[in-house]
Amino acid sequence: MVPSTGVVTARRDTFAGMESFSGRRAVVTGGGSGMGRELVVQLAAEGCSVATCDVSDAGLAETLARAEEAAAGGVVVTTHRCDVSDESQVVAFRDEVVARHGDRLQLLFNNAGIGGGGSFINDTREEWERTFAVDFWGVYYCTRAFLPLLIASDDAYLVNTSSVNGFWAALGPGIPHTAYSTAKFAVKGFSESLIEDLRVNAPHVKVAVVMPGHIGTDIVANSRRYLGRPEPDAMTETDLEETRAQFVRRGLPVADAPPDQVRGMVKMVEEMFRTTAPLSAAGAATVILDGVKADKWRILVGEDAERLDARVRAEPESAYDHTTVSLSSLGLDRRDVPADS
Repeated sequence: MVPSTGVVTARRDTFAGMESFSGRRAVVTGGGSGMGRELVVQLAAEGCSVATCDVSDAGLAETLARAEEAAAGGVVVTTHRCDVSDESQVVAFRDEVVARHGDRLQLLFNNAGIGGGGSFINDTREEWERTFAVDFWGVYYCTRAFLPLLIASDDAYLVNTSSVNGFWAALGPGIPHTAYSTAKFAVKGFSESLIEDLRVNAPHVKVAVVMPGHIGTDIVANSRRYLGRPEPDAMTETDLEETRAQFVRRGLPVADAPPDQVRGMVKMVEEMFRTTAPLSAAGAATVILDGVKADKWRILVGEDAERLDARVRAEPESAYDHTTVSLSSLGLDRRDVPADS
């Protein structure tokens, strides 16, 4: 059994590169939908065995079916239920991976994430901390658990998913976005700090930080479910009032909208976030994997991410000045704003 804590002393001379995933072993968190699912499917198709985890059994079952259909010969794909915000579950997941795939790993994709906890002031502390726990502590716990397996390999890659909100902590006027942004900044800083640490202590392991823009996934609906919010048709009057207030802050005239209209708008927003995105989850997974093959440590995903990165770097002082910076000027629009942020 691989220890979950402690100093790892194994070392190689250099990073050999990863031009092919064939014959490799990977772990992907959050593989029950979205980018995680597409990473699993594409890795399996390229000949890489994969262990993936999620909190959705149904999502994992669909991922497994798709991955096995696409998988090259000899590939093993396994699914595991794990909430990455719980370290004990992460350690159990790691032990299951070792039992099924062995004690060496070449790829770890810390992909799992949720939205929520938009306001530090008005949202509950429980929701804020649950969002932060998935988005940052999940990355930390999985890195702690699986890094020894990466170091035990001849060459390996640690890939942590941050976000454009890891360098721009906003969604636009009147839309606080604190828990998610704070966590994604932490993921970015953690990943960048590991560059020198790995270079000194495990130079055959490379780290990359992934910063997607608006990607077509079910993160809005999945976040609602993870945080224990009701399905739209089961929303109480209190739920409806809170949702009306969120929509009003986004400039939508729904203050007096009847309950069925509000419920319909929640469904529509969740669906539109997935279907109107400028880049699909499959396209995003391809960009990420191509970035790993190209030995990149910083992987921007989507033209909107590239535009936003360039704008914030060029004019950092005005990044949060809504009188001069609009969503459209940053390559975004209201559809890019999750309803539960």
